[in-house]
Formats: sequence, C-alpha cells, structure tokens
Amino acid sequence: MRIYPCKSISDRCYLCSCILLFIFAPLTKQQAMINPTVEPATESQTKKLAKETIFSILLTISFSHLLNDTIQSLIPSIYPLVKNSFHLSFSQVGLITFTFQIAASILQPVVGSYTDKKPHPFSLAIGMSFTLAGLVLLSLAATYYFVLIAVALIGIGSSVFHPEASKVAHMAAGERRGLAQSIFQVGGNTGSALGPLLAALIIVPFGQSNIIWFSLLALLAILVLTHVGRWYKSNMNRTKSKTKNVHLQIHPTFSKGKIVFSIAILLVLIFSKYFYLASMTSYYTFYLIHKFHLSVQSSQFHLFIFLAAVAAGTIIGGPVGDKVGRKYVIWFSILGVAPFTLLLPHANLFWTTILSVFIGVILASAFSAILVYAQELLPGKIGMISGLFFGFAFGMGGLGSALLGTLADHTSIEYVYKVCAYLPLIGLLTGFLPDIGVKKKTPEVA
Repeated sequence: MRIYPCKSISDRCYLCSCILLFIFAPLTKQQAMINPTVEPATESQTKKLAKETIFSILLTISFSHLLNDTIQSLIPSIYPLVKNSFHLSFSQVGLITFTFQIAASILQPVVGSYTDKKPHPFSLAIGMSFTLAGLVLLSLAATYYFVLIAVALIGIGSSVFHPEASKVAHMAAGERRGLAQSIFQVGGNTGSALGPLLAALIIVPFGQSNIIWFSLLALLAILVLTHVGRWYKSNMNRTKSKTKNVHLQIHPTFSKGKIVFSIAILLVLIFSKYFYLASMTSYYTFYLIHKFHLSVQSSQFHLFIFLAAVAAGTIIGGPVGDKVGRKYVIWFSILGVAPFTLLLPHANLFWTTILSVFIGVILASAFSAILVYAQELLPGKIGMISGLFFGFAFGMGGLGSALLGTLADHTSIEYVYKVCAYLPLIGLLTGFLPDIGVKKKTPEVA
C-alpha cells in the first residue's frame, strides 16, 4: 500500500513547487545581488564581498549535504537486513563499508587538488548522478557483489561532493570560516541521523527494494546543486580575494616542516575520531541487539539518537573555534570524550543511551575545527585540504569498519567497544599543535 501526503497529483505538484521555490529563491536573490555580468566590481568591492558571510548559500549547500548524507547513511542502516538476506559474516559486513569508504576517500584529494587549479562549478551535480545510479542498483541488488558495486558508485559520488561542497562553503564563509564549516557539516550529520530513522520506517519493514524511493532525494540534490553551480561559476573570484586579502592578515606563516608535522597530527586525530565513529555507525545496532536483546527496528532508533547527537554537536566546534581558537576545541572534542567512551561498555541500556548522546555531541565538534585549522595552515589549497581530510576520514571509517568487523568475528561485539574506548586518548597529541590564535585584524589602507 502506498501512502501519499496529498490527496491528488496537483496537490503534490503544488507542494513540491513551494518547496523548490523556498530552496531556490534565496539563491536567485543572491545571484542578482552578486553577479559580475551585471556590473563590474571594483577591487574594493571584491574585497568587501570576500568578507561577507552569505548565509543563503551556506544553508543551501548544507541542505545538499543533508540529502547526500541521508543517502549515504542508508548503507550502514540496512546492514542487519542484508546480513540476514545474504547470510553475511561481520567481516563481509565490514567489507561493504570498506568498499564504500575507499571509493569515497581515494578520489577526494585528487578531485580537490584538480579543482583548485581548474574549477568545475557543475561537478557537484555530476557527482550526485553517480550516487543516483548507486541507489538504483542497491535497491535491485540480488547478490552480495552487486551490493559492493552499488556502494562503490555512491562512494564515487561522495568523493566529488565533499571537497567541492566544502570549497563552496569556504567561498561563502566570509570571515566566519568555522561557522561556515559547522553549518555545512551539520547538514551532513543531520542527514546521517535521518538515514537510520527513514530506514527503520521504510526499508526494514518493507524490504530492500524500497531503497528506490530515496532516488527522489538524489534527483532533488541534483537540481539544488545545479543552482549552486551557477552561483559558484559567477563568484569564483571570492576565493582568490579572500585567500589573498583576509587570511594572510590574521594568521601567521609557519615553516614547511611545521606545517607537515601539524597536518600529520591532525590526520592522526582524524584516525582516532573516525575509528570510534566506525564502531558506532557500523556495529552499534549489533551491540544493542546482542547485549540488550533489542529488535532491529528499536536498535535503529537508538542509532538515530546517537547520530542526532552528532548533528547537534557539529554546530558547536566551528563558531567556538572562531572565537577562542580551534586548538582548544580540538583538545576538548577528542580528549574530552574519553571518560564517556570508557564507561560505555559497562553501562546498562538507559546509561548506554545517555552516554551515546554525550559521546556524539562532544566528538562531533572536532571535525569542523580540524578542517578549518588545516585550511588556515595552507590557505591557497582549500580543495586539496578538504579532499584530503574528508577522504582520510572516509578511509579511516572504512578501514575501521573492516578491522573492527574482523575483531568482532574473532572475539565478540562487546570486546570491540572495550578496545575502542581508549581511542580518544590519542587526543593528547593536540598539545604538539602550534597555536593559531584569534588575532585582531589590522586596518586596511585604502
């Protein structure tokens, strides 16, 4: 039985038109305000525009991130379903995540580096087309190997989306780079939280074939990203102006060796964060089912609670880092979560749920701070840095899922969480990062 929210086709068309108008109207207005084809901008106007935060674009790219990550989060959400359907081991379940994450990670630095030199504004919509193809194949997959091919296609779409979308967020950020990345990230984390909830309501009760309905989200994302591409094309000079006139006035320049050392520490911190997140996104439902004898549907709702906490915590790291410095946010986010991860394996169901909320909120604030910190170390390579860190995060998530699945097969799912509890202690390495303080800007000479 199909349930429609509107009584007639005309009602549904009207509703869809209103939604699309709400999404695209701010974009159209912004394009009219900032369009170099209408009136050539002077150098002072270009500098002024580079400092402005364009919230309409940030909200639009965040909404695109929500759609993209809602689709991606369907993959771990259907693990209990495909595990039973195809009689998979934990290692094979981990290989699904590994395939997706590797496809999503390897190309990201390449895409980011290439588009730093040769921008392609409409690559976002093209990348989402791969995601659409993967969704359709996943809904029809009759064997384990077709599942792997489908998630690889979704991963390729992600490898294009994340570095390019992060660059758009940077372009629209003005002087609020941390806030901009948080707005961008909260869209993705909200989508990651919605995925398991939608899977519990639509896919788990009615079967794998119902994944096809989520292709509508991919089609909507393609439309939204096409409009973002038009803004991107008409505002590419904002990035050059901001990098030249804003960043270098605020932050000190470090030696090449110091930069490489700092980037290496940040990547190790990403490893810590995403290995632990892999344990939650891939195996938290199995942990709850095994330890507390929950149903598959109930375990999905608990996963939604954790991912909702991640979404809520994401918005904290960026703006707080803008005010007090990103190093302090990284300290708190990685190391501060350790007491909660250490308690989790020993808690009952009630306290497991409470602890998962604290873990999600605290751990989520790290990525925006880490990414902007890295972008400030190498301000001329925004796409490459975005691709490197998003790609490494996806790769560590995939590797973590595969290794933790093997560990669960050889020990137990509860033992996995006892081991992962110590990962946040790696946050002690934050002490070796140089301080990039929030300094007052010197007044510009007219």
